[in-house]
Amino acid sequence: MQWLWIIIGALITYSAVMYFMQRKMVKTLTEEEFRAGYRKAQLIDVREPDEYAAGHILGARNIPLTQLRMRMKELRKDQPIYLYCQSGLRSGRAAQMLYRKGYRDLYHLKGGFKTWAGKVKKK
Repeated sequence: MQWLWIIIGALITYSAVMYFMQRKMVKTLTEEEFRAGYRKAQLIDVREPDEYAAGHILGARNIPLTQLRMRMKELRKDQPIYLYCQSGLRSGRAAQMLYRKGYRDLYHLKGGFKTWAGKVKKK
C-alpha cells in the first residue's frame, strides 16, 4: 500500500514540474492574441494529417507531433513559432521538444483548434 502512495506522489510531483516548465517554455495565447501575431510567424499544426485535412487555420503547415523530431530542421530558430493542435495538449508537448533543441520564441493557442473561430481551410 505504501508503494502506491509513493507512486501517486511521484506522478503528482512530475505533473506539477512539467506544468510549470511548460509555462516557462511556451507562451499560451488567447485566440485574439494568436490571431494578432501568427501571420508574422511560422504557423504549425501538430495534428495528424487526417485532422489537418478536415480543417486547419489558413496558412498553417502540417508537421504532426509524431514527425516533429525528424522534421524539426524545417523550422527556423530566428522566427517565432505558433503551434496549435486540437485541444492544446500536443502543441504543449511540441513546444517542449522544440525548446530542448534550442527554439525559444514559442507560442501556442489556448484551447487549440476546437476553440478557433477564424478562417479555416479544408482539403
